[in-house]
Amino acid sequence: MKNMIGAYGPWAASMLPTEPSALSLQECPADEFESRRAAARARVLECMAPPPKQIPKPTVLRRFEYDGLEIEELSWPQPAGEPTQAWVFKPANATGSLPGVLALHDHGGFKFYGKEKIAQIGPEVHPRVKQHYDDYYGGLAWVNELARRGHVVLVHDTFTFGSRRVRLADVPEAIHWGLKDDADESTAGTEAYDKWALEHEHVMAKSLFCAGTTWPGVFYNEDKMALDVLCNRPDVDADRIGVCGLSGGGIRTVYLAGLDERVKCAVCIGMMTTWRDFMLNKSFTHTWMCYVPHLARELDFSEIYGLRAPRATMVMNTHEDGLFTHEGMKDAEKILNNVYHSAGVPERFKCSWYDGPHQFNREMQIEAFEWLERWLV
Repeated sequence: MKNMIGAYGPWAASMLPTEPSALSLQECPADEFESRRAAARARVLECMAPPPKQIPKPTVLRRFEYDGLEIEELSWPQPAGEPTQAWVFKPANATGSLPGVLALHDHGGFKFYGKEKIAQIGPEVHPRVKQHYDDYYGGLAWVNELARRGHVVLVHDTFTFGSRRVRLADVPEAIHWGLKDDADESTAGTEAYDKWALEHEHVMAKSLFCAGTTWPGVFYNEDKMALDVLCNRPDVDADRIGVCGLSGGGIRTVYLAGLDERVKCAVCIGMMTTWRDFMLNKSFTHTWMCYVPHLARELDFSEIYGLRAPRATMVMNTHEDGLFTHEGMKDAEKILNNVYHSAGVPERFKCSWYDGPHQFNREMQIEAFEWLERWLV
């Protein structure tokens, strides 16, 4: 059977375990569950090799209201690159401590913007962002919809997206590859930047490996900083924290929610499969941002997410998602079911299936929001 690396595929696949490893939580005895989970998390962090994490010091740039929501625009410095820009949404006139949700934006081949792809702060929306809403989110800025239901929702630009994107002035002219302007917000200008940024991904990934870290490790650090900001807010109940994201946001959900105990409920949309499926069938459809060296020999991709057991966990798949095979998605679902049965709380894991392509449409959003509210409110 043909695969992504031809005759080398069966040989590479033979290196992957065919049975759960010693770190797996599948079929794990109850008296070993906590110690094994701790060991597995330590191993994931060792392989991810995240850089040293800073304590975020956010600055409020402005406060305003839009469409029934109170919004704050925040910024906090990073050890390199531009500061992180973020928005926080909650119902106008809300009082007391509310559940908090960290909303993780997608990749989507659209790196000029980050938070704007899932949140809206005014009536004017960039044409490409509007198309993004239509293509992936049922025409909605889903962060706004979730905040209206009584949550404090923080969405931030992550590494290499939006305010954190790579700037032409900081890289050699030899790799400008025809791009003239990295700040042109016209449709043509943002498309040109995104074409350049996608080509630059392999340069960034290889450079991170050379630095002794990984893209998931950098994401993890920046998302943990955003989680720090959310949890430290006086209007947030830090014991009721959720995380949610589609696609690239799903990758980030897997690693952050799998490793950070503060996340009480998580929803991963359109980003669940196995390392075997990535390798043999679908690596060409995915970003460099997924991969952690060595980890596949010890934990499958879905098992990273399963390290959050016994806390509430949802996966949402679509039958016509071209980024994965149906078999890969079903195998991942089985693994997570096994983990939650081992944890003794099968009711805290749910995998939902929808018709259609890679998306987080209105119907899916309603179910995801109800799942978050079931465990956080």
